[in-house]
Amino acid sequence: MTFRLISFALLLLAVSHVQASKGDIGKQKEVNILKSKVGRLSPVEITAPLDGLSEKDKQALKKIIAAVKFMNPIYSRQVWSGNESLRLELSKDKSELGVLKLKLFDQNRAPWDRMDGNKAFLDKVPKDKVPGAGYYPEDITKAEFENWIKNLSDSEKAKAQGFFSVIHRIEQRKLKAVSYSEEYKEFLKPAAELLKEAAELTENATLKRFLNLRAEAFLTDNYYESDVAWMDLEAPVEVTVGPYETYEDELFGYKAAFEAFVTLTNIEESQKLSKFSSYLQELENNLPVDEKYKNKKIGAMAPIKVVDEIYTSGEARRGVATAAFNLPNDEKVIKEKGSKRVMLKNVQQAKFDKVLSEISKKVLSSADQKEVQFEPFFTHILMHELMHGIGPHNIKVGGKETNVRMELKDQYSSIEEAKADITGLFALQYLIDKGGISNSMQRSMYITFLASCFRSVRFGITEAHGRGVAMQFNFLMDEGAFIQKNNGKFTVNMARIQPAVKKLTHELLTLQAEGSYDKAKTMLAKYGVIRPVMQKALDTLKDVPVDIEPIFAWE
Repeated sequence: MTFRLISFALLLLAVSHVQASKGDIGKQKEVNILKSKVGRLSPVEITAPLDGLSEKDKQALKKIIAAVKFMNPIYSRQVWSGNESLRLELSKDKSELGVLKLKLFDQNRAPWDRMDGNKAFLDKVPKDKVPGAGYYPEDITKAEFENWIKNLSDSEKAKAQGFFSVIHRIEQRKLKAVSYSEEYKEFLKPAAELLKEAAELTENATLKRFLNLRAEAFLTDNYYESDVAWMDLEAPVEVTVGPYETYEDELFGYKAAFEAFVTLTNIEESQKLSKFSSYLQELENNLPVDEKYKNKKIGAMAPIKVVDEIYTSGEARRGVATAAFNLPNDEKVIKEKGSKRVMLKNVQQAKFDKVLSEISKKVLSSADQKEVQFEPFFTHILMHELMHGIGPHNIKVGGKETNVRMELKDQYSSIEEAKADITGLFALQYLIDKGGISNSMQRSMYITFLASCFRSVRFGITEAHGRGVAMQFNFLMDEGAFIQKNNGKFTVNMARIQPAVKKLTHELLTLQAEGSYDKAKTMLAKYGVIRPVMQKALDTLKDVPVDIEPIFAWE
């Protein structure tokens, strides 16, 4: 009996040892997977010299950065109601696996992997990213929201569908719209106070005006005047802070996320690019779309600012780093003042050096690799941002005044990003033909764009830019404008690229002008996917970072 007990004890010990070993192997496998995911972003120090700032502006800059840090907790809530408590729980685990989970969470600002179809990488969270983010009740449906707003007054409906409100479920499962100024008061109030303190310090009149008006907007939800002041901003410190993009709202694309970019103006580079703004009306007039859809008088001349980034927060800190932006999104401001294009040059240079140059070595022939250059990369990004300002915006559908964003709903962001890309190529070719850009850039422009397609789709096709680029790549492949050689490398068919670009530009502008949700959905379903030919090429890029992870001295 004693022998049997000892044997049984040894057996239990052996079994537990095997189970522990399996557990260790499983844990190590998870560690390796998370290391691989975290490593997709290459850490890069992003900075710019402050030598050109006065002592007063340096003091104001510290206040500004302190203020914009409040965009982080606001954005965290906007992504998902469970974000704050989940991050607190993750921060308590100091093991290697725990540290990696927290790092990946911070990169995504969520428990869903934005570069992997928004799939959950943590347990005990929804398997897929919540479409309504933190803007709506998690169990809401499109039908429920649309039925609810039918019975609202015009002003209540405008608030419910507006950029600056969240929707809550109250007693008896009713719905209620709550303004941002109320919902995020604990963060917006101190942020506003710091912006006012910064306004007191700076000696630049335009910066002082913007900071004071934006502080007021945080407390009133009236962003119009501060958007206008931002358009007029002429200062060594270029600040962009507030609720802007609607990418996070995948239910309707209505709600704006808080973010901030604190940058230093590169005056010399800005002056070099200012000439492009003067072509906007001419480009509008020559778009390949029916005359009835063209704007005979587009908004005011679009300012172009080349800047160097020194700090970001909120939505600007999630996933792929922003290389440029075109704001504001308020159609009223765009109509009256145009919109401003901001080029983040130091960020773009880092992306080109760390990512695009390496991608080109994998997907292009050695001859074509030489054509991948920073100037066409930078110039196309600029043209992309300029093209957001032309084409259809305010439209009529069924005799009703509306706009493209409202009609295309959740399909809008991907269609608009694709439109800006492809129309940007069309516009650059137009300027080359007119002599506004050197003809020497022509082939380089198309080859650089081809290589950059592989860069952008790696962001994930659940992300607006990535899905929009996948659509363009597949369309151009089908048109024979992009071709794959026998050796698996890709190149541009120069005889077919121009008509293909023109054709896609026409199709996207037309569906926007018609406000056709169904056409947008059909087009994205057909082309906005990763086909086997692209997937095979993407598989060769596993040792190339997907993007950069900016590291700031102001953390």
